[in-house]
Amino acid sequence: MGRMFFNLSVKERQLLSPGMVRVTFAGEELSEFSSTGTGDEYLRLFFPNEESGEVVLPIIDDEGRWTYQEGKPPVRCATYTVRRFCPDERELDIDFVVHEGGVAGTWAQAAAPGNPMTINRPRGLYELPEDAEWQLLMADATGIPALARLLEETPPHITSRIVIEIAAPEHRQPLPDHPGATVTWIEASGNGVAPSRLEAAFRAMNLPSTPGYIWVAAEQKPVRAIRKHVRQTLKMPAERYKLVAYWIEAKQEWDAGWNALPSAVREEIEAAWQSGRDAEEVRDEVEAKLETFNL
Repeated sequence: MGRMFFNLSVKERQLLSPGMVRVTFAGEELSEFSSTGTGDEYLRLFFPNEESGEVVLPIIDDEGRWTYQEGKPPVRCATYTVRRFCPDERELDIDFVVHEGGVAGTWAQAAAPGNPMTINRPRGLYELPEDAEWQLLMADATGIPALARLLEETPPHITSRIVIEIAAPEHRQPLPDHPGATVTWIEASGNGVAPSRLEAAFRAMNLPSTPGYIWVAAEQKPVRAIRKHVRQTLKMPAERYKLVAYWIEAKQEWDAGWNALPSAVREEIEAAWQSGRDAEEVRDEVEAKLETFNL
């Protein structure tokens, strides 16, 4: 099965924009790290305990459930995109959105050479169909690292439309060159500073009639709204899109709302996910149910 966790250390830190920091990690254990080869592949970062400096890793059973040794506090972890993996140099880049109060972003801003970090194996989501002639990539700041790598790895014959919303003009970043790409930046939008305009931008588009693919990575609300339009209005099959909520605005309030749900509702949702039914149909039902509770 191979190694589950990899112990690394910080090699260097680079400021990409006022809102994003790149941290390069290195370590001999990356010799056993295998990339999925998928541009939006992601992994978990396991942060050392703030008081003890110890990294307490979970025990993962065959069904993927996490438990911890008795008396050990749960580890702080966060999910991030692999922006770059260089097996020859045994280096790996992670780009962090930085904002007030963010645990991972705060850590990244202070990261210094030698600081330890543990990661797990990656997983990717993006699946461009073989017959695709075009793709639409949309993201807020959290999706820029994945979007940039996807564009970097897109075959030259694919026409790519890129739409990115950012908090301010200075948060723009250079993107990889691609002969078939057009890029639109939506400024002062989403990202916790204003209502997102991604859904409006999506609805205003005239998508080609030829085979294509849609990939969206942003905050939950615009992703959910775009998904509803894709499924209910455009009626696109699941293999033609990947729409991922990378974060939830006002997460503490959302968590409180989830915890306040009647136990029967939570059990109903869990049973739906475990039912073995079509995942997209289950997601339709779950999101509709959550919306009735303003979640």
